[in-house]
Amino acid sequence: MKWSNLYAPTLREDPAEADAASHRLLVRAGYIRQLQAGHYSLLPLAVRVRTKVMAIVREELDRIGAQEFLTPVMHPAALWQQSGRWDVMGPNLFRLKDRKGAEQALGVTHEEVFTSLGTELRSYKQLPQIWYQFQTKLRDEARPKAGLMRVREFTMKDSYSFDVDEAGLDTAFDAHKRAYHRIFERLGIPVLAADASNGSMSGSGSTEFACPAAAGEDIVMSCPACKYAANTEKATSQLEPIADEPTTDKATAFDTPNVRTINDLVQRFDVPAVQQIKTLVYFLDGELTLVLMRGDHGLVDQKLLDSTGAIDMRPADDAEIVDAMGAHAGSLGAVDVDKYPIIADSSLAGRTNMVTGANRDGQHLRGVDMERDITVSQWADLREVTQGEPCPTCATPLDAVRAIEVGHIFKLGRKYTDAFGVTVLDVNGKEVTPIMGSYGIGVERAIAAAVEVHHDDKGIVWPLSIAPYSVAVVILGKDESVAAVGEDLYERLSNDGIEVLLDDRNERPGAKFADAELVGIPYRVTVSKRGIDSGTAEITNRANGETEVVELSKLAEVIKSAVD
Repeated sequence: MKWSNLYAPTLREDPAEADAASHRLLVRAGYIRQLQAGHYSLLPLAVRVRTKVMAIVREELDRIGAQEFLTPVMHPAALWQQSGRWDVMGPNLFRLKDRKGAEQALGVTHEEVFTSLGTELRSYKQLPQIWYQFQTKLRDEARPKAGLMRVREFTMKDSYSFDVDEAGLDTAFDAHKRAYHRIFERLGIPVLAADASNGSMSGSGSTEFACPAAAGEDIVMSCPACKYAANTEKATSQLEPIADEPTTDKATAFDTPNVRTINDLVQRFDVPAVQQIKTLVYFLDGELTLVLMRGDHGLVDQKLLDSTGAIDMRPADDAEIVDAMGAHAGSLGAVDVDKYPIIADSSLAGRTNMVTGANRDGQHLRGVDMERDITVSQWADLREVTQGEPCPTCATPLDAVRAIEVGHIFKLGRKYTDAFGVTVLDVNGKEVTPIMGSYGIGVERAIAAAVEVHHDDKGIVWPLSIAPYSVAVVILGKDESVAAVGEDLYERLSNDGIEVLLDDRNERPGAKFADAELVGIPYRVTVSKRGIDSGTAEITNRANGETEVVELSKLAEVIKSAVD
């Protein structure tokens, strides 16, 4: 491709609305343009990168025996109603009606569609199966942001495995895990394989592939010693043991006027946060529920959802709290409360001599014994793990790593095959329900992640594997002999299968160099009058900025060697 023909509208200034580096640089370098919030047009350079990303993913999926499909983006509502996710997905699911009034959904994911195809499976002899596709997903994100990182329309590689039993699912899951590591290594994207919540997908377990980056929205707790890693929605840690004084007397009330927070009790009444019980009031699937946390611990909402199986969750408002508990937030407690379910974080198990609200404004209780005074309906791991807490496996201080989720793999279990009545005959001729896995990679998000970790103050620094072009041949000046050498090199490299961008534009050298660096081409060959007079040209490595002077007769060979 000649740059004079390429549509790559580069900008000299950063777009005002861009905050993430990938957003800023992909717009500036002429890769993407926003149509509306959360929807981007991919321009020619981005399409080339996307094609390479998909080719790498496709190669690694084919390598584990996956077969490629292509299924519709629009789904009948009945599919989602049958799985039970029509309501679970809430406002993220785009819904519409066709001209006949039939309800439809735009696919946020495709478990329902692929499971419906699985109803044609008949025998264990047809299993295992791994099916995948590259397809557009649409999600009505409340706050699209950061360019391609959080959008409403994107391409996903989603794959689905069907197996007879749990052992088969483990095999498919592990095969995907290995394939994902190879994929991200080839894409030049460093990842942490972190334990994560299954969320609305349901199932027994999942692994998130998280790329450490400042622009990431996830926090992964990572151990530098034993390689433990988990999203904060799943992370645990070792807790320092606390030796409480025993409580022999009944919990007693004491006045705490104008106390509203944990810190108020710490500052004004010398009650350490670790000795306090924090009482939160939530509605879980419409039922008012008390959630108890240690005073210095934060609640992770997803852990509460996962531990209870609730679909809908919201905190109670002040009026609802007063109506139910007789006091405002800050004076709440669960002592002798028996009309509401009580879910307590496991860090409170066995604790004695605690302090909590008395359910009367301006009063608290001291000497509270968790087992004696509070009827806990369910114990669960609910707390947020923070930087520096001891690793659960080796006690090394954990690092809190900001990261971008670039892939996620799930053990779905039989939720969907049960819902759709998928059965096969086993080796004994008995009907059994296959077990499923689901595995996703966001293609455009992977592109953004690559830019987040491969850029500098001059622009993008693409890994060679996904760069739109491997080499930019830059012709300086208007001398015909220089142009002839550049054209000849362009033809020879192209004929050798190397993707070359020939900068034949009538621009200043500085502008050409700046564009090549901004766009992120891995190698730049500079052809100038001074160089050809001495029989040489310059090769500059975009990644390290090093320039090598090479004889013209060896130029094609050196470039081919570097690219190969």
